[in-house]
Amino acid sequence: MSLLNHLCKMNKIIHSYSKSQFKRALIGAILSIAMFLIPQHNFAQAPNLGTAADFILFSSNGAVTNTGLSQFTGNIGTNNGPITGFGNVNGVMHNQDGASAACAADLLIAYNQLKATIPTFHPSNLLGNNDTLVAGVYEVGSSATLNGNLYLNAKGKTDAVFIFQIKGAFSTFAASKIKLINGTQACNVFWQIEGLVSMASATYMRGTVIANNAAIKTATNDSLEGRLLSTTGAVSVVGSMTYIPTGCGVPLLNGPAAPVLGPVGCYGIFSGNGSVTNSGVTHITGDVGTNVGLAVGFNPLFVTGTIHSKPDVSTAQCASTLQNIYTYIKTLVPDIELLYPAQFGNNLVLTPHTYLLNTATALTDTVFLNSQGNPDGVFVIKINGALSTSAFSRVVLQNGTQAKNVFWQVEGAVEISNYSIFCGTLIANNAAIHLDLGDSLNGRALTTSGALTTATVGTMLPQNSCTTLPVKWLYLNGTATQKNILLQWGAVNTLHNSSFTIERSKNGTDYSVIATVNAANNTTGEAQDYSFTDNQPYATNYYRILQIDNSGQRIFSKTIQVKMDVNGKPIFKTYTQGNNIYVNVLGAAAGNASISLYNIQGRIILTQKVVLTTDLNTYKLQNPSQKGIYIISIESLGNRLYTGKVPVL
Repeated sequence: MSLLNHLCKMNKIIHSYSKSQFKRALIGAILSIAMFLIPQHNFAQAPNLGTAADFILFSSNGAVTNTGLSQFTGNIGTNNGPITGFGNVNGVMHNQDGASAACAADLLIAYNQLKATIPTFHPSNLLGNNDTLVAGVYEVGSSATLNGNLYLNAKGKTDAVFIFQIKGAFSTFAASKIKLINGTQACNVFWQIEGLVSMASATYMRGTVIANNAAIKTATNDSLEGRLLSTTGAVSVVGSMTYIPTGCGVPLLNGPAAPVLGPVGCYGIFSGNGSVTNSGVTHITGDVGTNVGLAVGFNPLFVTGTIHSKPDVSTAQCASTLQNIYTYIKTLVPDIELLYPAQFGNNLVLTPHTYLLNTATALTDTVFLNSQGNPDGVFVIKINGALSTSAFSRVVLQNGTQAKNVFWQVEGAVEISNYSIFCGTLIANNAAIHLDLGDSLNGRALTTSGALTTATVGTMLPQNSCTTLPVKWLYLNGTATQKNILLQWGAVNTLHNSSFTIERSKNGTDYSVIATVNAANNTTGEAQDYSFTDNQPYATNYYRILQIDNSGQRIFSKTIQVKMDVNGKPIFKTYTQGNNIYVNVLGAAAGNASISLYNIQGRIILTQKVVLTTDLNTYKLQNPSQKGIYIISIESLGNRLYTGKVPVL
């Protein structure tokens, strides 16, 4: 309804009232018009955080400090003050630099937007106590306290915004919790507080907290999915976990592009130059090998893969590709530097990025790799020194992280201590790797050059890693002319195929190699067709083809017999493949012809016009819908050149 129509309607109603009724109606009309003029988006519109959205802890003017073991995912900074007490942070530290200046400016804009938003609800200053609130702007005219559980209900609308305007300090009781239900997202929850923010132990807070001209304090075991930001005031954290919320259109982290493993993907244990030895009962899924030296001590009963006990074609390819992978990872520019390599682990949470630890690193306890629901998120952890772990250390994959997307590049020796669980492709450069008693590796242990030893461990290739499939032969045909024989064949599962070797025999017993045909550059394993012309055949020939895959496995095709055409007559050959019938014609007189297909009762199914030449031609006919025996007839210039049967199975 337009404003003019609204006024006209109210005017008619008012004229029908008495004086007292008129007064009440006038007040109601004024209120109605006022509500009509208020823009709807003022009730709950998220502010624009700008660059402040990247920060987990920030003060425009104040110190930012941590005490105890805390976990942070997001940037930390101050535009005027010290940053102290932090260990490894899954983010970048910004102290009085360009990024902190931009954050300070954007934070002020966001604060003013929150402050100017018109409130729609006025709750008491004691929040929580299992109350449930719907989306809107909540104004508390004094200091406020959170006690127990406070439920924020988006009613299924993931873009629902909750804004809390606290006109004084804000505190929480121990173990208080903000709980999000029915689609509410922490990225859509905002707290504008005009005073000190103080959270008691074990508080679970959600949303972006902006304190104006006041400090922010957390206590031990607090958790925050959101941000702690102050326009002026210290931000101090004690033994807490804080991480930036996802959602609200923010793209998932993808990390860098994963390296292409190629033949390296087939190996669970490998050294480019060094001995590979095992002691004890070690179970491995994947190939084992070395390109210089020997691989010994592995029981074939416990290895699901090939043991390359000495260098071969496969190990040479692996060594070359491994060097390329190492070079690629070496050139990746880190997003985040973890500043305390000696404290690596300790329940640190990482997200898809390229990380740098710039010296020898010790993994203690647990490191969590959290892809935030993105199964394609890639983690690269670059260590400029040796890597060691404590006993019972763990690399834990969370929220969709896949071991195949985790890569460790170590510029030194690797020692994975007893009963540790490690995930990802581990690449040591010019250094030894040792997997100790009871270790489990969901990934690969690879070194460009160095000894690799295992002792009663379990190694499993990541999902979708290289598995050499046996080649499946589709067909092998031979067609003769007066001078040569054309061989044609097809195969699937040639993903790891190296080459085809063609062998020929006079008697079907004694074979010799006559040619080698390289396999197609096939990355999917789909069907491939090949051909070769034998220019010096015998009168009677036996052919077979040897397939050699990248692991050295050898598989022969069937054997076929092909006799030379001694009379100079045209040669016709029919066969079925897939949903088609194929007709090969070689040595026919050039001219127009027709190929007809009849059923066994003599009823014509189809006729196809073709052009014959003296060269080999292959014609394709669509398979009839019913299985059975069919008759093919070829006619040219009124003469029947060929009649033969073809089975359709």
